Amino acid sequence: MTQRDQMNYDVVIVGAGPAGLSAAIRLKQLAAEQSRDISVCVLEKAAEVGAHILSGAVIDPVALTELIPDWKNKNAPVKTEVKKDKFLFLTEKNNYTIPEFLMPPMMNNHGNYIISLGKLCRWLATQAEELGVDLFPGFNGSEILYAEDGSVKGVATGDMGIARDGSHKNTFSAGIELLASYTLIAEGTRGSLAKSIEQKFNLRANAEPQKYGLGFKEIWKIDPQLHSEGSVLHTQGWPLDNQTGGGGFLYHLEDNKIALGFVVHLNYKNPYLNPFEEFQRFKTHPTIQPLLTNAQRLAYGARTINEGGVQSLPELVFPGGALIGCSAGFVNVPKIKGSHNAMKSGMLAAETIFDALAKEQYEPLLTAYPEKVRASWLWKDLYAVRNIKPALSAWGNIVGTLYSSVDMWAHSLGITLPWTLKHKRADHETLIPAQQATPITYPAPDGKITFDRLSSIYLSNLDHDENQPIHLTLANADIPITNNLAIYAAPEQRYCPAGVYEIVQKDDSSKLQINAANCVHCKACDIKDPLQNITWVPPQGGSGPYYEAM
Repeated sequence: MTQRDQMNYDVVIVGAGPAGLSAAIRLKQLAAEQSRDISVCVLEKAAEVGAHILSGAVIDPVALTELIPDWKNKNAPVKTEVKKDKFLFLTEKNNYTIPEFLMPPMMNNHGNYIISLGKLCRWLATQAEELGVDLFPGFNGSEILYAEDGSVKGVATGDMGIARDGSHKNTFSAGIELLASYTLIAEGTRGSLAKSIEQKFNLRANAEPQKYGLGFKEIWKIDPQLHSEGSVLHTQGWPLDNQTGGGGFLYHLEDNKIALGFVVHLNYKNPYLNPFEEFQRFKTHPTIQPLLTNAQRLAYGARTINEGGVQSLPELVFPGGALIGCSAGFVNVPKIKGSHNAMKSGMLAAETIFDALAKEQYEPLLTAYPEKVRASWLWKDLYAVRNIKPALSAWGNIVGTLYSSVDMWAHSLGITLPWTLKHKRADHETLIPAQQATPITYPAPDGKITFDRLSSIYLSNLDHDENQPIHLTLANADIPITNNLAIYAAPEQRYCPAGVYEIVQKDDSSKLQINAANCVHCKACDIKDPLQNITWVPPQGGSGPYYEAM
């Protein structure tokens, strides 16, 4: 076994997203207030902080204000305040506005900001470094390290310079062991280390299955005459049918740019459904298409989103650390917001660790962290909407939305309904056999408003050395053909937003080809594969998309 160097810290954080950076900043703030020396490092698998960050995003600034009250004076990239907020129900040719007075108050976006979450994370990284946090971009967390008593004692970064056949290239360098009193996992949705820890410590024993959506986003530069800075639009309905959850968003940024996106809930049933193509269809709607005519598409990306809510939260702590942000799953589904909750969870974990490090005797279990979460506005934010996702899944979009409105209005009036609906099934269990499903024929892309996947991922600025081990592994190489192709018509060819999976013919037989260099790190395959045969792990550090302002 290759000898690895070691570095020691009080706290190691895996992931430089809003949760991980907020935790690091809060730890250093508290240490400065009490003149204590606490060492903190943050690992980030992207080549630079923010390069793998993708979100809508309309942010509620409540957590940012708590963390850095003078963020405006420090020139945080949070500039475009929401000025107009609209919600539409779409049919194929028409749209119907849901009046603002009918919308539950919690759905109101006034006071929120349209941002690039990637830009915000880059700014947060500078704040963290100024406080003395060590940031290591380009290094993934590849392995959890365990002490003799079974507790987590840190993480190891991945080896670099390994060829596809497993041999060491002349650029080989071994990973580093980062040892810490406490390790915070802030990898984002469906992270490989969080998945490993959940299994080892059985953290999901009392939780319902986590639920997910697959979100797409494009940045366009449009005609200045059509641009309305600060306008926010959300849609429901077409092109999805009543039994398939999801919807669209369109946010008017600064500089005549818009963020255009679409989310498909991954509990869809029809194996012929192609989420990427549903996004392309969405852009052809009469409400959307005029904005894109003669416009320029600048960027494309995709990622998965936690949608399970409080029912799907795992145990948040394990011996030696905790799960924060989307590694736990704090997204508010009807609001389509999670950044404020992710930041708050990181701050609460930091405060718990700060107190724990002051104790004379080391306590591996951070029991105060979940208690702090339940006592905070974060929990109230999620608990208020706990029934929305399961209602949509059980009763369809129309009835589910009507119920959701009643549920959220009741909460707004101070009435807490005495039940909590259940999710029942994981997303990988929802597909029906292809022979029972209706095939879907999607129109060919026009290259102006609608596009194919390969031309889209070109705008994701992928950087992936193909001479490295494939980071998408199959537990059983036969299952893609004997099960997925035979029963479900190979759904991985359609649910992947980057064209990673392809059924090819070779010597009169079918084979799954994995185009790993196309991967945008959305992890939909790890989530939706019917037999959970596909495992996503980070490729060698720095590989993947490079999102400049997503």
